[in-house]
Amino acid sequence: MTDPHLHAAIERLLQLFDGGRPDLAAAEAAALRARHPREPEPARLHGIALFQLGRLGDARAALEAAHALAPQSVEVLCNLGSVRLAEGDPTAALAVLEHAVKLAPTHPAALSSLGNAYRAHGDVGAARDAYRAATRSAPGYVGAWLNLAAAELALGEQAAADRTLRHALALAPGHPEGLLLLGHLLAAQQRHAEAEAAYRAGARAAPRDVRFPYQIGLMAEEQKRIGDAAAAHAQALALDPQLDAALAQLVFARRQLCDWRELDALSTRLRARVAAGGRGITPFGFLAEPASAAEQLACARTFAAGIEAQAAITRARQPFAHTPRAANAPLRVGFVSNGFGNHPTGLLTVALFEALRAQVELHLFATSADDGSAIRTRLRAAAHGWHEVAGLAPAALAARIHAADVEILVDLRGYGGGSVAEALALRPAPLQVGWLAYPGTSGAPWLDYYIADRVVLPDALRAQFSEQVAWLPRCFQPSDPTRTIGEPPSRAACGLPDEGIVFACFNNSYKLNPATFERLLAVLRALPQSVLWLLSGPEDADQRLAAEAERRGVAAQRLVFMPKQPHLDYLARYRHADLFLDCAPYNAHTTASDAIWAGCPVLTVPGEPFAARVAASLNHHLGLPQMNVADDAAFVDTAVRLGRDPAARAALRAELAERHQRSGLFDMHGFAADFAALLLAMAQRQRAGLAPGALG
Repeated sequence: MTDPHLHAAIERLLQLFDGGRPDLAAAEAAALRARHPREPEPARLHGIALFQLGRLGDARAALEAAHALAPQSVEVLCNLGSVRLAEGDPTAALAVLEHAVKLAPTHPAALSSLGNAYRAHGDVGAARDAYRAATRSAPGYVGAWLNLAAAELALGEQAAADRTLRHALALAPGHPEGLLLLGHLLAAQQRHAEAEAAYRAGARAAPRDVRFPYQIGLMAEEQKRIGDAAAAHAQALALDPQLDAALAQLVFARRQLCDWRELDALSTRLRARVAAGGRGITPFGFLAEPASAAEQLACARTFAAGIEAQAAITRARQPFAHTPRAANAPLRVGFVSNGFGNHPTGLLTVALFEALRAQVELHLFATSADDGSAIRTRLRAAAHGWHEVAGLAPAALAARIHAADVEILVDLRGYGGGSVAEALALRPAPLQVGWLAYPGTSGAPWLDYYIADRVVLPDALRAQFSEQVAWLPRCFQPSDPTRTIGEPPSRAACGLPDEGIVFACFNNSYKLNPATFERLLAVLRALPQSVLWLLSGPEDADQRLAAEAERRGVAAQRLVFMPKQPHLDYLARYRHADLFLDCAPYNAHTTASDAIWAGCPVLTVPGEPFAARVAASLNHHLGLPQMNVADDAAFVDTAVRLGRDPAARAALRAELAERHQRSGLFDMHGFAADFAALLLAMAQRQRAGLAPGALG
C-alpha cells in the first residue's frame, strides 16, 4: 500500500473505529473499495465495520472478497473466522482459523481466535491448548490469558484458572473481564463474599457494564442479603431494561422480602417477557408468579433452550455411549441432588431410599458438600454407590454419572442452580427423569419422564409438561416416618398467647403475596381471639407484614413470627397449631407434609399448576379431601367455622390421626415398591426399543 491517499484514508477509517462510529466507517470503506477494487485492506475494514453493525452476511461477503485479494492474510482470516462464529457456524469458523494458524503457527491473534472456534465447537480442551499457545507466542497478550482462564474454568481446572487469572490481572490491573472471570471462579468455589468483592471491583472499573450489578445481586442472595440483592438487580435493570434475568431476580427478591411495592406491575412485566421469549428468566422463581401452567412451560422451555444449544454442540462432538440392557437385567438407578443432607430433599427421601435399596441398585450423586448431618449419614448408608460430586463442572459431573453406568437417572434438583441441568443436557444416562424437588416441568429435551400422581398432575395438566408423565398410584411425595414429635416449648416461650386459636402458615416468605395475605387476614378479622403464626422472613419482611396487617385492619401483635428452628424442634411446635392455612399459587410442599405428620390439619385451595396442587395431593391421599376447598371464600368460611367450633377441630384432628395410621401416605415400604415398579416400567420400554410414553 504505497498510495499516500489510500494510506490516509485507511488511517481515517481506523480513527472512526476508535471513535465508535462503525456506521461512518462502513460508508467510507465502501467508497474506498469502489476507488481501490484491487486493494484488500479497504475490503477488510469494510467487513469489520459491517460486522460491528451486525450485518453479518454483508460482513462475510466483504471479508471473503478481501481474502480473494490477499489469500495469505492471517488478519483477514481471523476477521472472517469471527464473522463465521457470530453467524453460528463454528465448523466453518474452525476451517478458516485452522488455515490461518497453518499460515502463521505462532500468530497470537490467530491462535486465540482458533481457541474461540474450538470452544464454540464444544471442544474446550482444544480451546484451552490454543489459548495457551497464544500466551506463549505473546506473553503480554492479556486477551489470550483471559480466554485461557475462561477455558480452564469451564473444564473445572480451578487451580489453573486461578493462576492464569492472577497473572492476567498482574499484566492489566483492574481489567473488567479479568475481574468478571475472577468473580465467576470464586463463585464456583462457593467463596461468595470474595466473588462479590471481585464483581464490585469490576463495577468500579466498568460502571456501565450491566453484568457486574447482576452478578453482585446473585452473590448477595447467596449470602442471604436479599435487600442488597434486590438493589443490585434494580441497578442492573436500570442499566439495561431488557435484561430479563435481572427482572426475574428482582421480582423474586421482592417476594422474599414481602416488599410488594409495584409488585403487580413488575409481575405483569415479567409474564409479558416470558410470553415474548425473554431469556434468562429462572423457572424456579417464576413458580411464585400468578401464572398459568402454560406460562410456566413457556418459561421453562426458553430457559432450557439456552442450555440445550450449548449442550447439543458437545453431544454432537463427543456423545456418551450407553450399554444396552437385557430384558431381565437388574435395575441400576441414580439420583442427583444438592439436598442430600439436612435439607428438605434429604428429609423427604431418606426413609424411601432406605426401603428402595432392596428393590434396585441405588446410586446417590451429592452435588453439595458434606454437612455432617445425621440425614447425610443415613443417605450414604442407604446407597449402594455414594458419589461425592460437589463443585464439578457440568462436563465432569456428566462424566462421573456416566461412569457409574446407571440405567435411569432421577434429577432431584431441577432448576435449583448449579450445573446439574447443564450436566444432564449432555445425556449421561439413557433414561433421565424429573421428580420431587422442582415442582413443574423442565421444558427440556433431556428429561424423558416426570414422576407425579393424578391429583398433583391430572390429565388436564399433562399437555403443559414437556416430559412424559409417570403416575404413581399414591402421593408423589415421600416422607420420613421415623421422625418423632417431641414436646414444644410453652406457648409463651413461642410468643403465642396463653389462649385462643393458632393458625399456622410456615411457608417461605416468597409464597406469601397480597391476595394470600388478605385471605389469611380475613380469617383473623372473623375470629378476634385468633393469631397467625408465620415463619420469620429475611431482613425486614416481618415488619412489612406487620405493617400491612395494621393497614388492613388487623393488629400487628396478632402476627407471631417463628425464627427458623432445628427440624425436630420445628415439628414439635405444630402441637400448638390448630390449623395450617396454605398459600397460593405456590403451596406448602414439604411444610404441608411436616404439618400432617405432626398432627396439624392443612387447609388449601388447589390451583391449576403443579406447585399449586401439592398440599391437595397430600390431603387427598391422606383421606381428608374435605380440606381441599374450591376457592378463597370457601377457604375463609372453612377456617372460620373450624375456629369457632372446638368439637369440630378435635374431631378433625382425631380423623387426621386415624388416617395417618392407615392411609399409606407415610408407608415408605409401599412407596418403594410402587416407585420401583414405575422405574422398571420405564426401563422395560427402553429395553424393548420403545420411546418414552405415559405410564401409570
